[in-house]
Amino acid sequence: MQLTDIVNLKYIKVPLQAQEKYQAIAELVDLLNRENQISDYDSVIKAVMERESIRSTGVGQGFAIPHGKANSVDRLLIAIGKTAEPIDFDSIDGKPVSMIVLLISPIGQTGPHVQALARISRFMTDMKIRKGLWASDSPEQIYHYICQFDRNQKP
Repeated sequence: MQLTDIVNLKYIKVPLQAQEKYQAIAELVDLLNRENQISDYDSVIKAVMERESIRSTGVGQGFAIPHGKANSVDRLLIAIGKTAEPIDFDSIDGKPVSMIVLLISPIGQTGPHVQALARISRFMTDMKIRKGLWASDSPEQIYHYICQFDRNQKP
């Protein structure tokens, strides 16, 4: 799986207006909702927030991967946001988050969901990519780094 198979430039927002994690999650879900990618906004919010209440998805190094499964999507969806200012996400390293990758998938699609989480995790551990993302100030620049990562990695 390549990230460019599931990431769409229309679903990248820079900067997010949110100043706290639940606002940021809602802002990204709203981005997908406005593009008619989900059939029930409330069920997606509920799924992601329930997952977040179990354990924070702030994975460290300024990244968070909030995710959930809902019947109101028909395929794996990703929305990406970069915050205007770092926000507290209860991250495992205790540091604030600037880059948020929201992942939503249908309830019955465990395999693609796990594959996407693994691919996103690898993406976030690439130091050159991370530095490029921190310097990015547009959706196009973030998408460029996603494309660069995919070109340099095995599917």
